[in-house]
Amino acid sequence: MDLKLISNTIRGLSMDGVQAANSGHPGMPMGMADVAAVLWTQFLKHNPKNPQWPDRDRFILSAGHGSMLLYSLLHLAGYNLPLEELKRFRQWNSKTPGHPEYGHTDGVETTTGPLGQGCGNAVGMAIAEQMLAKRFNSPAHRLVNHYTYVIASEGEFMEGVSHEVFSLAGNLGLGKLIVFYDQNFISIEGDTHITYTDDVKKRMQAYGWHVQEINGHNHAEIAAATQAAKEQTRRPSVIICNTQIGFGSPNKAGSHDCHGAPLGEEEVKLAKANLGISPEKFFVPEEVRAAFAEVAQKNGAIEAEWIKTFADFEAARPKKAGEWKACFSGELPASLGKKIADFEPGTSIATRAASGKILQDLAKAIPYLVGGSADLAPSNNTYLKDMGDISKKSFAGRNFHYGVRELGMGAVINGVQIHGGFRIYGATFMVFADYVRPATRLAAIMNLPVIYVYTHDSFYVGEDGPTHQPIETLMSLRITPNVTVIRPSDASETKSAWIAALENKSGPTALLLTRQNLPVFDRKVLMPSCNLRKGAYTIWESAKEEHDIIIMAAHHPGAELFEKQSADYKTSVFPPECTCRLSVEAGSTHGWEKYTGTQGRMIGIDHFGASAPAGTLAKEFGFTADRIYQTAKEMLA
Repeated sequence: MDLKLISNTIRGLSMDGVQAANSGHPGMPMGMADVAAVLWTQFLKHNPKNPQWPDRDRFILSAGHGSMLLYSLLHLAGYNLPLEELKRFRQWNSKTPGHPEYGHTDGVETTTGPLGQGCGNAVGMAIAEQMLAKRFNSPAHRLVNHYTYVIASEGEFMEGVSHEVFSLAGNLGLGKLIVFYDQNFISIEGDTHITYTDDVKKRMQAYGWHVQEINGHNHAEIAAATQAAKEQTRRPSVIICNTQIGFGSPNKAGSHDCHGAPLGEEEVKLAKANLGISPEKFFVPEEVRAAFAEVAQKNGAIEAEWIKTFADFEAARPKKAGEWKACFSGELPASLGKKIADFEPGTSIATRAASGKILQDLAKAIPYLVGGSADLAPSNNTYLKDMGDISKKSFAGRNFHYGVRELGMGAVINGVQIHGGFRIYGATFMVFADYVRPATRLAAIMNLPVIYVYTHDSFYVGEDGPTHQPIETLMSLRITPNVTVIRPSDASETKSAWIAALENKSGPTALLLTRQNLPVFDRKVLMPSCNLRKGAYTIWESAKEEHDIIIMAAHHPGAELFEKQSADYKTSVFPPECTCRLSVEAGSTHGWEKYTGTQGRMIGIDHFGASAPAGTLAKEFGFTADRIYQTAKEMLA
């Protein structure tokens, strides 16, 4: 197998793709082509004919700007990515968008591009692998035994999210996580030393990682380092690959000129001549195709053996095999609501506390439900009692401990969800949703059904003051496409909110929960809380045929669910003839005008909070029954 020819073929395809689009990043693919060639021909376990094989190795191009590297590899490996798609790089409706997109192109394991997020996803995937192995492997049937490989850039090692997730990975001892660090000392602005002089080796050692440093263009060193990393069972590994960005380009190699712009037609010709490859555009030598076909045949045989092992497992342990299938299908138990205890009308309980009780019942009903908090489980009420913890000692538990790492938590839970086998939630105070936001946006783009538990949802946090009182956060979440935001008004609605979140399989759900106690409504008098799953509903109305005023309460979950309802249903909730409308919400009024209309009014808070007892703040900010009454009275006058 001619690894030099394979590497240079990858370089040629990458150069041509970027040049055809007249847009993109050729430097990184050219610099990391040698590493990728060794990994994909000698180590990576996958099957292009079945991209969803559960026990495949995961390959994450966290440095997603170098997407032509991944597209070239997927094409050569035999995935459903014909050469014509490489020629359509970054064009409308192509399978080769500017950054790799999950669910869009076969073989792409996660959407990458925002630097560092892929690293966090990879940590989540590696955790999921360990958890599944603990649950299903036995001496007779080893169903879970794969690695997570990552290519990461210097930019990602600068981003804060990488610090958080790499620290967590070291703490957990993720021995099957291997990161190839592309050290070329170049960023968009030039030499990285103008801003970045970290001792990466010492940093990663301090995190508890196994560290090697190699020549990233030496195939023997790459292979030896990868094998050594695989032999580490109790530590994640980083292989520092010293490379030259734009390797092979006579005039631009080693320069930031080839980082984020095409080489130019003439420089591409010179680079191909320098590398000794055909000047023909998008050329793939037959011996390279034959080499990848041989690798595909070998991996196909490995999957066939796995299928046989699973069949034996299913015959010997049918109940356990049923659990496996339920984990990967995400099928919810029938009559899930009946498995959750109801709350007594007339009592009073914070929705965060109600959520905690609900979670205990859900965990018993759904074995693959897992989650944790960013060091706030006692406040978020998200700890699953008697379900064990996930730690370096054991991955048999179901409770994650992220430490004070909200940014990393968001990326990790995306990785766990993408990996398959679990349904995951992550929790923190609502005001810290801003730390999770980059991962939330990506979860929404990828249609990942992760669940966020955001407690302490308003100025009623009280004495902690304005820094911990979310005012604008709720609306900023609501305007994010494909994020379902639910703010239940009592314990009964919290139960319905959890069911709605679990039923949502096409995007993230944020549950916004109170610190303060709320009365539990009597649903024999008011409408059932299950109506919450429609996004908005009439909880009470007078017997009059025509309505004088509509008062919209703070628990309205927002447009995500409500706008999916029929026109007739929406009209029944908001009769168009009733234009006298009043919204009330402990948060920004922005967005409510869609429902209040030009003749309506809004009671909210469009300034930051203050430090005082919650009751005092409610009075000072005008969140009282008397103010609502007086405002409604003025509107009807």
